[in-house]
Amino acid sequence: MEYVDRHDPDVRQWVCEAVRTVEADTNRSSDTHLHVFPLPPRWGINLYLKDESVHPTGSLKHRLARSLFLYGLASGWIGPGTTVVEASSGSTAVSEAYFARLLGLPFIAVMPASTSPEKIALIEFYGGKCHLVGEPSAIYDESRRLAAETGGHFMDQFTYAERATDWRGNNNIAESVFEQLAMEPYPEPAWIVVGAGTGGTSATIGRYLRYRRHSTRLAVADPEGSAFYPAWESGDWGVTAPGSRIEGIGRPRVEPSFQPSVIDRMIRVPDARSIAGMRWVKEVTGRPVGASTGTNIAACVDLVREMRANGEYGSVVTLICDSADRYTRTYGDDAWLREQGLDLGPHLRDFRAFLPH
Repeated sequence: MEYVDRHDPDVRQWVCEAVRTVEADTNRSSDTHLHVFPLPPRWGINLYLKDESVHPTGSLKHRLARSLFLYGLASGWIGPGTTVVEASSGSTAVSEAYFARLLGLPFIAVMPASTSPEKIALIEFYGGKCHLVGEPSAIYDESRRLAAETGGHFMDQFTYAERATDWRGNNNIAESVFEQLAMEPYPEPAWIVVGAGTGGTSATIGRYLRYRRHSTRLAVADPEGSAFYPAWESGDWGVTAPGSRIEGIGRPRVEPSFQPSVIDRMIRVPDARSIAGMRWVKEVTGRPVGASTGTNIAACVDLVREMRANGEYGSVVTLICDSADRYTRTYGDDAWLREQGLDLGPHLRDFRAFLPH
């Protein structure tokens, strides 16, 4: 790990200005909206979607990228001219490229070759360079190599996500949800449902729930091919898996930021169901969401069904992680689905049967 020259007053001044620039971006961006998903009032259950797709870079990862840049600046790892390198499945790299451009820093995203063309184009739009690797598990070592070669900084979201964000509050996503629910019928949700890519969001929310002494339970929705669910179920944190086709969530290994002790439940979601959920949300709400949101909504449907079966009332909250426009040539393309052997039909019929006509 290389450090910037903390004794140079010009460097110190640059870092101070960089922190101000990043925080000014936060100040310009109002909080994301909490939308109501239409469930029958007689159920006594409210479902909310927190729309993280409206951040300046279009995804939940905008929060993480901002926190990682502030963490790197405050830790003395990022200075004037530092090349920032990140291992990513796309969305974090898009957001980090945005912040690197704000600060005038070079940025390299190391990503699987299967990353959607739309995400690659966005990274390049913000001035970043994309370094694609054939094997998804190679992104970590390749990022370290490039950082060493350029004398830069490997941001390493998969290690630092859970510590870069202040889980006690400070306008984190959990605090925002509770503030927005304050005037709702059930202001303390029964469940919050999120996916896990780095594990940073689930770690932040789970810690916040305990710190604020809420009874809300945390469920993590995990796609097929991910190592998180089998590791959580078995307690073997050395489990590996093929990796996920649902970009942004699911990993071939259990990442260091994943904190299983703050999770109350995990729900595995088949890929076809995730993509069907993505399309169903568009049908019901008119909002074009990505497949990781479909994974979340599939888990929410399971939980709402259980609550109804148990005679429970309350609220469930999940996230819109990003927009469908990032996946027009994959999840939005029927030909791609056929190539992947994914049949959405049974899952779409199940989702449509969930809501009465």
